[in-house]
Amino acid sequence: MAGSSIPEPAVAVGEDPRRYAMLLSEVYDATMAGSRAPARPRPVIADSWNRLLGSGIDPEHHAPPDVDRSGLDLLRQSSGLAAVLEDISRGLESVIADGSNILVVADARGRVLWRSGTPRVLSQADRLGFVEGANWGEPAVGTNAIGTALVSRRAVQIFSAEHFLRSHHTWTCAGAPIRDPRTGHVIGAVDVSGPASTVHPTTIALVDLVARLAESRLREAHERMLNQLRAVAAPMLARMGSPALAVDPEGWVAAVDSLPPHNRILLPQNVNSGRAWIPALGACELEPLSGGWLVRPVEEMSADGPVGRATLDLRTHSAPSLSMTGQSGTWRRDISPRHAEILLVLATHPEGRSAPELAADLYGDRSRVVTVRAEVSRLRRQLVGLIAAQPYRFADGVVVDVCRPSDPRSLLPGSTAPAVRAIRDQSV
Repeated sequence: MAGSSIPEPAVAVGEDPRRYAMLLSEVYDATMAGSRAPARPRPVIADSWNRLLGSGIDPEHHAPPDVDRSGLDLLRQSSGLAAVLEDISRGLESVIADGSNILVVADARGRVLWRSGTPRVLSQADRLGFVEGANWGEPAVGTNAIGTALVSRRAVQIFSAEHFLRSHHTWTCAGAPIRDPRTGHVIGAVDVSGPASTVHPTTIALVDLVARLAESRLREAHERMLNQLRAVAAPMLARMGSPALAVDPEGWVAAVDSLPPHNRILLPQNVNSGRAWIPALGACELEPLSGGWLVRPVEEMSADGPVGRATLDLRTHSAPSLSMTGQSGTWRRDISPRHAEILLVLATHPEGRSAPELAADLYGDRSRVVTVRAEVSRLRRQLVGLIAAQPYRFADGVVVDVCRPSDPRSLLPGSTAPAVRAIRDQSV
């Protein structure tokens, strides 16, 4: 398995960290000055320094990284790491329990998505710009456990003067890449950082172990999602009696009937309901499923037909649901109250709603576009192919019915969304 080799600690067991830090400082000064060093840096450090020397980064006077929190919620959702954040935090709880270290999770580019620690250590990290929304990739801040782990695709521990920036020499950090278990692509990194005096040889092994645990959890979550999709699709495939398969939004196959087995198919970049050319299958008809797509090979390409009829059932306020009837059958999915609000607004406005308009509909505040985009992004992943964007609306060809309670006051009674309150008032 990738990443299974034993990671190398920066300070060997039994070695005096203070004496080693002094040696590293001499090596650093000589290397940056272009003179002969008293010792060689470790290969992973030498490789990183060689990448950075001449890159334009001034190791002596480098400003903290730029911080952009405007799209942080979307970055967190799109990273795929939110599902394993709790596992990561639990696995490294012992390392940050004494208040000396900070735990950080970053995306594949090194952007800090989450961090946790005591106020004291977080305050120290603030002074380095080690904050949520900051870019800690190697090109931004030089050699560090996040950026260097992402580049080298292996767990690394960076101690004191092994950091490329002198301002980071009072720190030690251990980081490990997290890979998508389906593809092997690196999707982020987990890091533990703290004052250089907290360095310990076992930290890197623990961080690497937690990264592997996160990958295992991601694999299990994907299997659960495929099983849920399989449960929806299997009865439909059985009734159809013709070649078809069910895939998740990224083309991973959950169920197949009367076709050669496939692990994954390549879907169009901007996949929509209707006819599309699938390289492995040829001309196909795509229908939205709860959590994926139903793909049926067809004889020839033709104009897109109607997608089907969606029914938003709000008659039972404690269990709103959406059902979809297409050419190949019917599926149903329970939805959250917030998603029920969004779908009700979109059903009421078939022309669509912009992110600011939807923010006003849901929160009475047009500025809450980041929250709205994150919510709609989650909804679109659950109801693949049913919700279009720019503006947000039901996809072309979807006929939408809304089943409301007989008493208008019982329409999503727990909702305080301005748009829902207006619909209640109009119905009374």
